[in-house]
Amino acid sequence: RAIRRDHPDYVPLIIWNQDFDQSDIVYGEIQKHFLGENRDYSEWGFYWSRKDETMGQPREPLIKDWNEIDKLKPPSLDLPGRFDELLKKKETYPEKFLMASLALSGFTTMTFLAHFEEVLIHLSTKSQQLERLIDVVFNFEESLIRETSYFDVDAIAFLDDWGSQNGLMVSPDHWRKIFKPRYRKQFDLVHQQGMYVYFHSCGYIYPIISDFIEIGVDILNISQPNLYEIPKLGRDFGGKVCFCCPVSYQTTGISGNPQEIEQYTEYLFEHLGRFNGGLIGYAEEYHSIGMSEENYRASIRGFKKLHYF
Repeated sequence: RAIRRDHPDYVPLIIWNQDFDQSDIVYGEIQKHFLGENRDYSEWGFYWSRKDETMGQPREPLIKDWNEIDKLKPPSLDLPGRFDELLKKKETYPEKFLMASLALSGFTTMTFLAHFEEVLIHLSTKSQQLERLIDVVFNFEESLIRETSYFDVDAIAFLDDWGSQNGLMVSPDHWRKIFKPRYRKQFDLVHQQGMYVYFHSCGYIYPIISDFIEIGVDILNISQPNLYEIPKLGRDFGGKVCFCCPVSYQTTGISGNPQEIEQYTEYLFEHLGRFNGGLIGYAEEYHSIGMSEENYRASIRGFKKLHYF
């Protein structure tokens, strides 16, 4: 009801990495970027390097010679245990909204398979090698979406970062010409299977929010709301998409006190959730970047207080 702006009773909450019993939404990863006992390698074939408890970075790119990109193959759909986490969540929490997460997707996956800078160079020159890379990544995701449709899932979660602190990583025109049609195809496929589209992006992506809405994003996870003018976001896009927002992990969520955190959830509700719905709260345990347990709990508490009357 929150997604459809159909007069929900309260603001639902997704808690991303723990406390699933308190979350209205649960997920299972179907693209396996974090395999092994130490979650240190991706099914695509690259390994993660970490200096702390964050996700890390690939140790080295899988694609070292773009002239050999025709040799790049997607992972096998038959990976053992691919849907085990999803099915376990479905069994454990049968009453909850269930998402199949691609873990990392699209452009983000591309920049982990190859050097980030080289991907941007090939993007600017519109090379055939880049087209090959895009096709391999996006086609594999579409295959996963088709497989997931057999498990009675409510949504597919795309996690694909397009923003820096100040703007898009590429020009809006490049994005619209090269990536928008591919996303449209993916989102159409999700909707054809009777599921919703959840799209996450870090950074400032304001110039293409209207494009995402146009091509079918149902839930837009704005991961850094501190980069936006929230009242303007509500005026421009409220009632057109369901926003999913945390208390900012760059500002209030880390450095604020519990009262400020709860006030921030009310601020999001006031501007984004007043369209007969249209807001989902987001909380994530983030001690790895300085979040205290007290602030994490305050974020959950703040969102859970938000009810419609």
